[in-house]
Amino acid sequence: MGTAGTVLVIDDQPQSLEAMREALLPLGFEVWQAMDGEAGLVLAKERQPDVILLDVMMPGMDGYEVCRRLKADEETRLLPVVFLTGLDSRDARLRGLEAGATDFLTKPFSLVELEVRVRNLVSFRRLTQDLDDAEKMLFAVARAVEARDEGTGEHCDRLSQLAAQLATHMGLDSEAAKTLRRAGYLHDIGKIGIPDAILLKPGDLDESEWKIMRSHVEIGVSICSPLRTLRTVLPVIRHHHERRDGSGYPDGLAGEAIPELAQVFQIVDIFDALTNDRPYRRALPKERAFDILAQETERGWWNPRVVEAFAFMIGRV
Repeated sequence: MGTAGTVLVIDDQPQSLEAMREALLPLGFEVWQAMDGEAGLVLAKERQPDVILLDVMMPGMDGYEVCRRLKADEETRLLPVVFLTGLDSRDARLRGLEAGATDFLTKPFSLVELEVRVRNLVSFRRLTQDLDDAEKMLFAVARAVEARDEGTGEHCDRLSQLAAQLATHMGLDSEAAKTLRRAGYLHDIGKIGIPDAILLKPGDLDESEWKIMRSHVEIGVSICSPLRTLRTVLPVIRHHHERRDGSGYPDGLAGEAIPELAQVFQIVDIFDALTNDRPYRRALPKERAFDILAQETERGWWNPRVVEAFAFMIGRV
């Protein structure tokens, strides 16, 4: 396998495919070929190339539609797509940009231009993969934090699944569900900075200990904020301990000033904490947990619409 990168060429003209292959192979690239859009979509998903070179004018599914489908698929949306076109017009480029094109090569193009464009985009692709790896590392850290407290068991897995399920049940979009799924794992990552003596204390915390414990949300934000892919999760990490009457932390937000997804997530988090063993008490029956949620909602802590939706989803009402 070539070490310079992998390139998928989608073009209905055999001579064009062969010309690309002959140009790129000596430069160290591995080249895969597809002669129509459907085959190209399958190869892109299966092999995850570093760069896709895509002809615009093809019979059946044209390049614009192929690109739109690539960008609509979670598994291929980050792959760089270079349109190969003889249409050097403003309208053609605008259509390409709307479809999600990363770059354009106007036929005929020089081999030097082809090499520069492909090498630059391979570097870009490797960078995005590094970011993905960085995100995976944070999830591993979150798992390590969870493992410090054996009483939480599969707390993160449960939260991730329930929070995303609640988002869907409430009619929120797929991005909201994705954010809440990630928040399930990352919401307490800041507890890595909390000493075991406080985190695992079986009795009540004193005021100085509570101050340290409350800092976990700010620590969590500082850990996750360098990754742009996690920017939608940051408000949930920071604000899932706020209360609608303003008595929560860290910012004392009240009412609708609390981000919507934080209001959704906190109900799932509280319910899971109540119905599973913790260092400071045994698990409560589900009915008792819902009674506590109802009492705290009447006190003005939680969003009644979210509590009602969650109770309906779980089958309480």
